Amino acid sequence: MAQLLGFTILSFFITGILLVPFIDFLYRVKLRRQKQKTLDFLNKKTPLFDKHNSWKVGTPFGGGILIVIIVSILTIWAYGMFNVKVPGWQVFVIFFTFISFALLGLYDDLKKLVNGGKNSFFGLRLRHKFLIQIVLALIIASVLYFKLGYTFLFIRGIGLTSIGFLFIPFAAFVIVSFANAFNITDGLDGLAPGLFLICLLSFLAISASQVDLGLGIFIAFLAGSVAAFLYFNIYKARIWLGDVGSLSLGASLAIIGLLNGKIIALGVIGGVFVIEVGSSLIQLISKRFFNKKILPAAPIHLYFLNKGWEEPKIVMRAWLIGFFFGILGLYIALIR
Repeated sequence: MAQLLGFTILSFFITGILLVPFIDFLYRVKLRRQKQKTLDFLNKKTPLFDKHNSWKVGTPFGGGILIVIIVSILTIWAYGMFNVKVPGWQVFVIFFTFISFALLGLYDDLKKLVNGGKNSFFGLRLRHKFLIQIVLALIIASVLYFKLGYTFLFIRGIGLTSIGFLFIPFAAFVIVSFANAFNITDGLDGLAPGLFLICLLSFLAISASQVDLGLGIFIAFLAGSVAAFLYFNIYKARIWLGDVGSLSLGASLAIIGLLNGKIIALGVIGGVFVIEVGSSLIQLISKRFFNKKILPAAPIHLYFLNKGWEEPKIVMRAWLIGFFFGILGLYIALIR
């Protein structure tokens, strides 16, 4: 555990040192938020989101690029330097998830920069991006099933329960859900990265208890890098993750839970993400099938913002709830 904490500290300092020149770089290449009309998954405008976030125009995004690069390099370095024995297919799953979803998010970020956030770019629309996410998730889930032998769920009181081939669509669903849950939650300064850091610390403890050094190293470096990023992302943010970060980190959280075999704990530890995506899903279903809104605004953090809550208050309270979920999920995962 001490070694993993050392990796976290190393990653924190390296990311923190590089973030300032990286922010300057983003300003130079003009990778900054543009004035745009945001669309939801039904291709409908979201005026409340644009109203409450209009002052953020001009803030650079793309912090996820630096996180992905640093964590990938440090993890590979640690595997080689300390001769860590990690199954090759596990390494593939970790990095394929981390990088492939980052590339998809980077495409989306560049699309916003080039055409001001219109819903198509080179013919790719929201539904097409969602389809790509599903394809990527199915590839990852298939490797888990066929190459690493994951066919089970661990349910407290029942134990390991094999679901056979159904593990593939189930795992793909978890990956896509958390990727989009993180993306939806990443709407307020510091909200999603702070919650993600809490989740990582919980899973770092779980990995250490299972003596899974390979996964633990990745989590440790990721936690340190995200913590350094959070310093510059809290209100008022100097930089945002962008989709390159939110899709990558969300999918990575899912794969961390799947590799640990702690699916129930994942849902609890990431409870705030689940609430955020759940509120958006309820709103979308209501508008799609009943042509009316259940909530005045969704996701739920936007609802509280619309009620007049200050942004830092929403974020701090979400972190507190996330901390509780993290402790509860850790308890569920470690109790014998």
